[in-house]
Amino acid sequence: MVRRWPLGLVLGGALPGLLLPALAGPPSAAGSSCAPSRASRPVGDTPVAAAMPPPTPGQSPPAPPSATDYRQWLRPTPFGWARLDHWCVWVEPAASEGPSQMWDERWLGAVERALGSWGQELAITRVADPAAAQVRILRRRPPLRREASGRSRASHGRAELAVLAVDRGTGWILEPQVRVLISPAQRPEATEATALHELGHAFGLWGHSDDPADAMAAVPGPWPVLALSPRDRATLRWLYQQPTDFGRPLPAAAVPAQPGGASSGGAGR
Repeated sequence: MVRRWPLGLVLGGALPGLLLPALAGPPSAAGSSCAPSRASRPVGDTPVAAAMPPPTPGQSPPAPPSATDYRQWLRPTPFGWARLDHWCVWVEPAASEGPSQMWDERWLGAVERALGSWGQELAITRVADPAAAQVRILRRRPPLRREASGRSRASHGRAELAVLAVDRGTGWILEPQVRVLISPAQRPEATEATALHELGHAFGLWGHSDDPADAMAAVPGPWPVLALSPRDRATLRWLYQQPTDFGRPLPAAAVPAQPGGASSGGAGR
């Protein structure tokens, strides 16, 4: 179940984050932000974010409409916009041998091209340890999703968000943790387009564009979108100028005393 949170239910107050340059280099867990998690605890016990439908008539969006982007279709969590100034990403590796190796490598190449597109806009470090990542990309087809009408719908990609209190050795912080499922049963171009879209959710774009030319379009056009559009980039830059509590230290009183139910929402197409 995905809860539709009331608009405006946002706990802000932190200074706006800065858009950092992309980080280059081999996968590494160096630096405190990509240190393996010592402990993590779900915050709350209900879904906190999802790609929501357009506002209903008379309902104000969290951001005023813009002619150059689609910020009005994005939705925050109750803890603010689900973004970080620096992301640590783990990608499921290809099999080193066996009959699936060639197909795994094709999937991996498509995912890495999509990740490279976002790396031109964001600070991203590839890590070898999934415990060091806020975003984990898995080679598997998402399960069927049951819609409100009762029908089940298949998809080739899905991003699932959980809000956690995480200790990486320097104290507890609030982090978005995202699991991205990308189906291997697609052509390389379709896999890349799916990964580009789902990674947009993972990096904070929890919503959809109304233009099929955008990577974050709710309904894809006749051809796979393999590059971020000017509207995608403008929306991302707007998002990363907004305040958020994610990535900030948590006071001791705010850390859950013991693990509880997972807090997750999801988006896909």
